[in-house]
Amino acid sequence: MRLQAPQFQALFTPGLRSVAELFEKKNYELRIAGGAVRDLLSGVTPQDIDFATTATPAEMKEMFTSAGVRLINNKGEKHGTITARLHEQNFEITTLRIDVVTDGRHAEVEFTTDWHKDAERRDLTVNSMFLGLDGTLYDFFNGYEDLKSKKIRFVGKASERIQEDYLRILRYFRFYGRIAEKAGDHEPATLQAIKENAKGLAGISGERIWVELKKILLGNHVNHLVQLMYELDIAQYIGLPLDGNLEEFARVTKNIQNLSPKPMTVLTSLFKGKDDVTNLDLRLKISKEEKNLGLFLVKHRQELSKATGPEPLRPYQDFLMDSREANTNSKIFELLKYQGEEQLLKEMQEWTVPTFPVSGHDLRKMGVTSGKEIGTALQQLRDEWKKSGYHMDKEELLSCLKRV
Repeated sequence: MRLQAPQFQALFTPGLRSVAELFEKKNYELRIAGGAVRDLLSGVTPQDIDFATTATPAEMKEMFTSAGVRLINNKGEKHGTITARLHEQNFEITTLRIDVVTDGRHAEVEFTTDWHKDAERRDLTVNSMFLGLDGTLYDFFNGYEDLKSKKIRFVGKASERIQEDYLRILRYFRFYGRIAEKAGDHEPATLQAIKENAKGLAGISGERIWVELKKILLGNHVNHLVQLMYELDIAQYIGLPLDGNLEEFARVTKNIQNLSPKPMTVLTSLFKGKDDVTNLDLRLKISKEEKNLGLFLVKHRQELSKATGPEPLRPYQDFLMDSREANTNSKIFELLKYQGEEQLLKEMQEWTVPTFPVSGHDLRKMGVTSGKEIGTALQQLRDEWKKSGYHMDKEELLSCLKRV
């Protein structure tokens, strides 16, 4: 087939036209590869575009240098990737490769001109396609059929693909949550291969696991996929608690469906206490902000809840006003998402934190001079102000002080 979609036509910037001309002049083949092809076939404009070529890195360097094109970031060179910058745009272009040796984490590669062999070493059929710059689709493993029928399958034998890089187990889950239409539509042989190889995830770095896990937590079918992680013995190798609270997880994932939660907000529902957050951090090296959010939710998810009566937001507002920590408001927003309080979340996001109207300077003008007395008086006035729902103004507060 030949793709002529507007998303595809829109890729042909002056930069890409110049790159295409250079490759054509030298008779090197250049095609769009991997995820960008999948996106274009789905009618989505790709965020990142990777290119594949029959030219070796040395040939590309020679070609670009002769044409006066700037090359940036040579870190990918030993894996065959050259990044060229033309017309204010970066182009990441990788030589076709065969994996010679893999240890489940890294691969030693050999360059090739065989497109089929390069497609064969990719993880999933929907990620193994190429698109010529004339729109011709090159699809060796029925990736387009799988994409149309929303099937996620490994290229070739699942166990072989997984053993080349155990992180592919989590990539399977991530793309399932992104593409599959309904939960539970897996090939039994694939699940068996995942279960047999789950232990391999123990050797994968926490940072790489966390990148994939966050995307799974924000995708579709998240409750089904995390339950599956427990069934297939994956959870223990990626920092999740052995006795994760799957009932709470099911409840919370339903609560937050349309509320754009942070990944940590979703994940915390599995945790029974702060030790689970600490263990996750030890395994996955999560950020300080993510860890603090997890600890906050575990600590406050039960007792900090809406008030009965006419002011359901008051407990959250009071907590925010009393807090001395940074980012308390964003943590409260995440707590409201966790609790499924969509309406209160909107109200809380629209609420402007009021400024306490009295200062020490006001009290000194009234003749209160001792620092200790000023501190005590200010606290008393803050309590009165809080009781009034933060409505009392400076005059009303200072008249309270006079009465005292």
